[in-house]
Amino acid sequence: MVREVLTLNVGQCGIQLGTAVWEQYCAEHNIDVTGKKQGKVDDKSFMCFYEETGAGQYVPRNLCVDLEPNCIDDVKNSKYSKIFHPEFLLGGKEDAANNFARGHYTVGKEMIDKVNDRLRKLVDNCDNVQGFVINHAVGGGTGSGLGALMLERIAVDYRKKSKVRTPFRSSDAYTICAKSHHFVIVIFCTFKCKALCVSIPSPLPLIIQRRIK
Repeated sequence: MVREVLTLNVGQCGIQLGTAVWEQYCAEHNIDVTGKKQGKVDDKSFMCFYEETGAGQYVPRNLCVDLEPNCIDDVKNSKYSKIFHPEFLLGGKEDAANNFARGHYTVGKEMIDKVNDRLRKLVDNCDNVQGFVINHAVGGGTGSGLGALMLERIAVDYRKKSKVRTPFRSSDAYTICAKSHHFVIVIFCTFKCKALCVSIPSPLPLIIQRRIK
């Protein structure tokens, strides 16, 4: 039996990173932009990341969350928009303004109940959840503030499940003066969440992309 892995993309950076990863997943498993698999399905190990619908479409086990609608709208209008279930693309109306406190204590806190509801639906659609992959940034407001809040809730509600974080860390400390401050707060807030943390410095994806080309 396949054990499912759920992916959570939080904030602008997390959503952009997550959608790029899903494009790579689709390319590796021969899934087209409509969610249809090309060729025979002999190995179903990829089903840990996808859910098959009654129409034979493979939908990512994915939840995108942002406090503003722009990034969510970009996903809905992207090349791979048809593979994502619209119910699991959550966009708010007011951003965190690069402020951890707004993402964690005010604007983000107002949205956390809706996020938990969608996450619970993702879990209910699974037979045996193995764990979670959380993509988020630690320099802005949504990825750091709301991302930390979501991790805290997941650590309580799904404490026995594996959790892998890929926090995106910008190397340019001068674009937003509070980036280093946010990074320290996120580490402190999520210290007890027992998640494997794979920090990604901002130049790394560009370097990898150039080498692939």
